[in-house]
Amino acid sequence: MARSTIFQALVGLILPFSSVVKAQDQALCDEIGVKLGNDTVQPTASAYEALSTENWSQTVWAKPACIIQPSNTEELTYIVSTVVAQKAQFAIRSGGHSVVEGAANINGGVLIDMSKFNTVDYDADNKVAVVGSGLRWKDVYTSLDQYNVTVVGGRVLEVGVGGLTLGGGLSYLADLHGLVCDNVVNFEVVTAQGTVVNASAESNPDLFWALKGGANNFGIVTKFTLKAYDIHDAWGGVRVYSLDALPALFDAMYQYQSVANKDPYANIMLQAFPTNASIGAILNIIYLKGEEEPEAFAPFRNITPLADQTKLQTFTEIMLAAPLPELTRVNWFSSSFTTDKDLFNEVADVVTKAPELGEIGNLTAGSLAFGWQPISSSAVLAGQAHGGNPLGLQPVNQTWLVLDVGWWFPEDDELAHNYTLSIINKVDDAAKSSNNYVDYIFMNDAAADQPVIESYGEENVVKLKATAQKYDPDGVFQTLASGGFKLP
Repeated sequence: MARSTIFQALVGLILPFSSVVKAQDQALCDEIGVKLGNDTVQPTASAYEALSTENWSQTVWAKPACIIQPSNTEELTYIVSTVVAQKAQFAIRSGGHSVVEGAANINGGVLIDMSKFNTVDYDADNKVAVVGSGLRWKDVYTSLDQYNVTVVGGRVLEVGVGGLTLGGGLSYLADLHGLVCDNVVNFEVVTAQGTVVNASAESNPDLFWALKGGANNFGIVTKFTLKAYDIHDAWGGVRVYSLDALPALFDAMYQYQSVANKDPYANIMLQAFPTNASIGAILNIIYLKGEEEPEAFAPFRNITPLADQTKLQTFTEIMLAAPLPELTRVNWFSSSFTTDKDLFNEVADVVTKAPELGEIGNLTAGSLAFGWQPISSSAVLAGQAHGGNPLGLQPVNQTWLVLDVGWWFPEDDELAHNYTLSIINKVDDAAKSSNNYVDYIFMNDAAADQPVIESYGEENVVKLKATAQKYDPDGVFQTLASGGFKLP
């Protein structure tokens, strides 16, 4: 007992909050606080605890020296200039959905919370929406509903605009118009020098290209100008199945994905919870026209669901009804492969029968879900038509698989990571051995130790590094903002 008491006392000495916050960081926060007042949230403020734990997963909760919430670009340029001048560590948060440590929160240093960049301005003449980088997609869609238009945006409404767009961004409109990043026509960016630049096809085109999947390596984006499209009424919703239906669902997915010229208005995602039969499998179905039961979904018609919520409704209503599990600690891993029947069967066996699933289930509140996300060649071609991006994608039908693992206690972090990594490695090995592997890791679904930017290809990495050197010659966004997926 005495030994335990001594150990606890030592932990209390080693890990108090004051040890995390360096004196110089606190002095910096005080300086910025004098200038910005209530926009600077100190650890003693009543709002601090909620803001420091706002990130979606507890694995990335942190204790910044202060949380700064700039209200406009002028304040942000002052913050960046001041932080960089004092060589302080910082992180930038849009929605806080990332599970990558340091990407959107920080221990010590300064957390720049973009939540006050929260406006949506629709320009009907130019058919674009100017969207603040601190918004969640729910706010964007509901703001645009009054105009009967939408944008190519996220599928999970609580995800932030900034991180998803800068990571590439997968949307239910992708087969029609490309990824989310492909539909940006202008980025307003605060650079490491504290200056404001616009990046578009006409102005700073190298930066414009780099930001389409280049993450937080070049500056802080304050506004995205997004193309808007006349999509409002749609058909779709959620169908729920038992896990016993998975073989039939995988067969249907193969039929759906192997069509040479798939209907681009049809989009689908299969999610299943092999560690939790009570949840089973969920099919998210969307048709971007007001037509019931379109032919594109014919392969699924003879599979009887336990529940069917598909109906005619607005596009926003379909996404508002999608379930979002609440988990305390979360991680995810990504893999990509082309469409092949034998591979689909092999991957299906891995994600439903791997022995690691039992190990995950033995963790307290341990669970694993997989998301089967079909990507059509038309999505890649649409991105190329919009000027291209650094992702290095080939225009072939493919699947972006994501494994989502959840658990309860910090002491299980490493186990949860390693079990899930083992499963994704088996998927990758199966794809490689059948020559169906796609050397691309989708950033928004990737774990911190997956080589995301390396997967873009050597030529694109060279161009990204050259762009970073031009706009951030001192490497601020590699060293001071060191969280997230960095340039290799």
